[in-house]
Amino acid sequence: MKSHGTTVARIHMHDWLILILLLIIEVVLNIIHPFYRFVGKDMMTDLRYPMKENTIPLWAVPLYAVLLPIVVFVFIYFKRRDVYDLHHAILGLLFAVLITGVLTDAIKDATGRPRPDFFWRCFPDGVDEYDRWASVICHDEEGDIREGHKSFPSGHSSWSFACLWFLALYLAGKTKAFDRRGHVAKLCIVFLPLLMASLVAVSRVDDYWHHWQDVLAGGLLGLTVATFCYLQFFPAPYHFEGWGPYAYFRALEETCSNRRVNDPLDEVGTHAMEIRDLNQQSGQNRTGIGLVSSVDNQPNSLQTDVESGKV
Repeated sequence: MKSHGTTVARIHMHDWLILILLLIIEVVLNIIHPFYRFVGKDMMTDLRYPMKENTIPLWAVPLYAVLLPIVVFVFIYFKRRDVYDLHHAILGLLFAVLITGVLTDAIKDATGRPRPDFFWRCFPDGVDEYDRWASVICHDEEGDIREGHKSFPSGHSSWSFACLWFLALYLAGKTKAFDRRGHVAKLCIVFLPLLMASLVAVSRVDDYWHHWQDVLAGGLLGLTVATFCYLQFFPAPYHFEGWGPYAYFRALEETCSNRRVNDPLDEVGTHAMEIRDLNQQSGQNRTGIGLVSSVDNQPNSLQTDVESGKV
């Protein structure tokens, strides 16, 4: 990683620059005021839920949604030493979370839907006041009022499903959850991140910070973005090459082709070109739950060089 990780990252320098741009946009979207949608007196019936603290505080979201998947990626890296896998997993995860964040906050600001506890954000003393159009005249702090207009969609839900669904897809590929061998334990590993995301989403409704529609929309948004981001770097988990990133197989093929051109009698290169076929037949020579491909049982210098990013 120290010697070749920077080389792999340099190839994707433009992607990292776009991530920085997305981060700046995300900060701006959180600073600007959302649209202050009309809130009338007759609407207050559904907006009079009590104000509660977050069961899942905002600072905890990056810990379980971003840091936890990265810890898993690093663990897999120490097992396989595949620079491509580590780099692309982290890059794909960051793209998933930032694209989801930008879309979520842009929709929040444009929609301006009031939260279920909007009444107490607007009238903390319980004394409501309205203008001649029966629109609220809030007399609470500006920060609480502004936050009260950011209900749709749920940011906690979209971030959670984006990151944890990305992790679930990653684990499905690494464990070969769809190898048709009937190991249900693999599915339990895959569904665990989804359970975490679902519980976070439910907590947003229980805390009266979001309506159920907000949570549903946020979850679907996160799932969609994470799927697109994952498939940019990895084959689908049900694919026979789903255990590794596209870049690994592409580098392997290019290196083998070059070696065969330079040395047509190179048996090592010829053997490495058969890795895909060997992976398709992995069910015949592996059993149980694994986090690596079947070719790990047939180590060679070429495969090691490709995984480490040397080629």
